[in-house]
Amino acid sequence: MKETAAQRMHYGKALKDLASRKDVVVLDADLGGSTRTSDFEKAAKERFIQIGIAEQNMIGVAAGLAAAGKTVFASTFAVFASGRCWEQIRQSVAYPKLNVKIVATHCGISVGGDGASHQALEDIAIMRAIPNMVVISPADANETYAATMAIADHNGPCYMRLGRSNFPLIMPDDVKFEIGKATMMRSGSDVTLIGTGQMLTLCLEAAEALGEEGISAEVINVSTIKPLDRDMITGSVSKTGCAVTAEEHSIIGGLGSAVAECLAENSPAPVERVGVKDTFGESGEPSELMRKYGLTKDDVIAAAKNVIAKRKGRR
Repeated sequence: MKETAAQRMHYGKALKDLASRKDVVVLDADLGGSTRTSDFEKAAKERFIQIGIAEQNMIGVAAGLAAAGKTVFASTFAVFASGRCWEQIRQSVAYPKLNVKIVATHCGISVGGDGASHQALEDIAIMRAIPNMVVISPADANETYAATMAIADHNGPCYMRLGRSNFPLIMPDDVKFEIGKATMMRSGSDVTLIGTGQMLTLCLEAAEALGEEGISAEVINVSTIKPLDRDMITGSVSKTGCAVTAEEHSIIGGLGSAVAECLAENSPAPVERVGVKDTFGESGEPSELMRKYGLTKDDVIAAAKNVIAKRKGRR
């Protein structure tokens, strides 16, 4: 049984470690316990600002602090960060290219019982459409820590989405994170499985199962969805001839769309997208919701077999 951990807990740990940097300021919208920005508050109370339930104002304050030379982290739930604050992010943060890091927790269907109103399934699409915005979805808690430290050093706007529940730890404690670089997790020759967030774990499990059937699956971790590592993706798919993308997000506008766009322009090949099929979620247990909405290892396996069949049909 693999060890598990919540991404947001390691985000809090990273913020605590960043407290020694006097330029770092952290804002929250009345969710410090959930987003773990409270860990920074304990370490550097004078540079923590609790905005309250006023997310749009939080982004405005973040922009002002960044314009004054601060490195600002602003956190709330993903559905609020990407939806309620869109105009403020576009106009006040991205357009002037300010040094604001929007780290949004409780993304995806695995929020569970909070239901459709709190299950952000569109946030990647919303954020990757904004110029100057870096979009990150770490694979696990260890990569979340490394990504937080990396975006703190990056000069410009970033959006990072984190889950609520515990995910298996698949990256080493000392994993290195470079914005815009994907990671080859497993080599293969028959199909490329491209995962982001907790879906990477399922891609690795699917690759193991496919291997037992004589199907060689290559697995790539795409933690930075924008800018996309086009070279690694096209290089892999040029070899395998087909790809499956897997994300805890709508299949529209997220990782699947980014990969399909990349391949259409550079290395045309069949693609199957595993994700939520243009629908809202509902309240339920996270594991049950993942099954109902087609976000399981078996769904990745089925998609791999389908796309291999498409590839063979084209030859």
